Amino acid sequence: MTSPRATALYRLFRPSLQTLFATLFSTLFCGASAVEAAPARILVFGDSLSAGFGLGAQDALPARLENRLRADGFDARVVNAGVSGDTTANGLARLDYTLESGPFDVVIIELGANDMLRGVDPKIARDNLDRMIRSFQSKGLNVMLATMSSGDNWGQAYKTAFDSIYPELAAKYEATLIPFMMAPVWGDPKLLIGDGLHPNPAGVAKMVDIAAPPVENLLGVRGLGKSPTGPTQNR
Repeated sequence: MTSPRATALYRLFRPSLQTLFATLFSTLFCGASAVEAAPARILVFGDSLSAGFGLGAQDALPARLENRLRADGFDARVVNAGVSGDTTANGLARLDYTLESGPFDVVIIELGANDMLRGVDPKIARDNLDRMIRSFQSKGLNVMLATMSSGDNWGQAYKTAFDSIYPELAAKYEATLIPFMMAPVWGDPKLLIGDGLHPNPAGVAKMVDIAAPPVENLLGVRGLGKSPTGPTQNR
């Protein structure tokens, strides 16, 4: 049986206890909701194809990819870490510095085109990309590797060696391979800016059509960027 003194004490402190429990519940619930609602942070680590050479920032690949992901119901922030002219060696040199702007959940490595254009030994490009992937994975990022493809400038042996880099590294590290995004753009003047090399906004849209499905699949599998409100806009 409860004593009169205990009953009186309970009545005295009951409002404070109720407030305390309500505050604790609210803190725990809101904290869990904040974790669930955290956007996926995606780093696009590349060269001029991701930097958006000749385009406004809103038309560069990272910005257009973010729009696509959000339209498809993913809460994602895509960070543009593209530097025009970068080779795989340049990318490797700035990797740690770039990660200081994180944290990130996913990295899309989009490098190698400038190695190919300069005739860099495919073994060197492969080693640089290999080291990049290992470094990103060691920091807990999900790695996606954007395929690059060589032209015939340097001969068939070079093309074969270069083109094998991306599928082989993706398999080695179980990284997600993004198909060659410039495949529908290359050589089409309607999809390129005046230099005949870089995509215009219509060309970037074609690239996003290739990049978005594997990115969305990865986000879904990893449970990243889930949006409770669904699609935010129409494409």
